[in-house]
Amino acid sequence: MRQDGRLSRMLHVLIHMDKHHGAMTSEMIAQMLDANPVVIRRTMAGLRDAGFVLSEKGHGGGWRLARPLDQLTLLDIHTAVGEPSIFAVGPAYDMPGCLIEQAVNTTLTGVFDEAEKLLRSRFAEVTLADVAKGLAG
Repeated sequence: MRQDGRLSRMLHVLIHMDKHHGAMTSEMIAQMLDANPVVIRRTMAGLRDAGFVLSEKGHGGGWRLARPLDQLTLLDIHTAVGEPSIFAVGPAYDMPGCLIEQAVNTTLTGVFDEAEKLLRSRFAEVTLADVAKGLAG
């Protein structure tokens, strides 16, 4: 199963935006991430709708941070990019009538729900400024 990199990619972008002087265009961001500018605009629009970035049109326009990094948490960005699945594993539903599969799925669902709550709680504690502290220079 392919991992969803939206959270990681947007954290990367937002920290670059903080270090960049001026607005960053969708094309600049797309080149940095080796992605399509249309996909970047769509993703950034979600961040704009959440109040985390601003978009400016015209010459010199592009995307800018609307808040400092210390006011943005991992959970904020995770939510703004559509809350991608945290786990690449999960229950199987191949044999819904099987009592063993039902017991396995009930257990796994409970464990995954508990783990996701813990991870979301930790995401809420970590700001992008915390992430950026690890940068050299």
